[in-house]
Amino acid sequence: MNKDVFIEGDRIFLRALKEQDVEGNYSLWLNDPEITYFNSHGRFPMTADKLLKYVSHINSSQTDFVLAVIDKQTSMHIGNISLQNVSWIDRNAEIAFLLGDKTFWGKGIMEEAAILILKHGFRILNLHRIYCGTSAENLGMQKLAKKIGMIQEGLRRDAIFKQGKYIDIMEFGILSNEI
Repeated sequence: MNKDVFIEGDRIFLRALKEQDVEGNYSLWLNDPEITYFNSHGRFPMTADKLLKYVSHINSSQTDFVLAVIDKQTSMHIGNISLQNVSWIDRNAEIAFLLGDKTFWGKGIMEEAAILILKHGFRILNLHRIYCGTSAENLGMQKLAKKIGMIQEGLRRDAIFKQGKYIDIMEFGILSNEI
C-alpha cells in the first residue's frame, strides 16, 4: 500500500495535501471559472505562492482538514475534499469539495470521497453532525448531498453576492446515526 494513503476507497485514496500538489494543476483549478463557479475560490486570482501558504496552514490546522483526492489508477491529484470549521465542542464540521480535474466530472468520484470522509468524521473524529451549504443554482452539489444521505435543513436567502446578483444558499446536514 502507498505510504501516503490516509483513507482508501475503491477508485481513489485521500491523503494530506503536499507542497508538490501546488506544482501540478491545483492552482490552475482555482483560477478556472468553470471549476470555481459555485464556490468562493474563484473570487480572487490564486497564485502558487498563496497556495503554498494555504497548504502549509492547512497541514498545521486543528480545525480544517483538507485532503487531496488521488486517482488510484494514475496516482494523479484530481481534487480535494475537506472537513473544515470543525467544532470539537459541538462535534460538527463542514464538508467541502473541489473536483478540479474535469475528466472525472460526473463519474461518482466525489460521492466515493464524501462517503469515505463522512465515515472518518463520524467513526474516527467522533463528530455528531456534518453539514454543507451550496448555491441554490448548484444542482450537482444538491444531488450529491442527497446521494450521500444529507437532508436539506434550511435556506439562507440572498446569502452571497456573486457576479452582480444575490444568491441563496441551501443548507444540508447529516448526523452520525444516519450513515
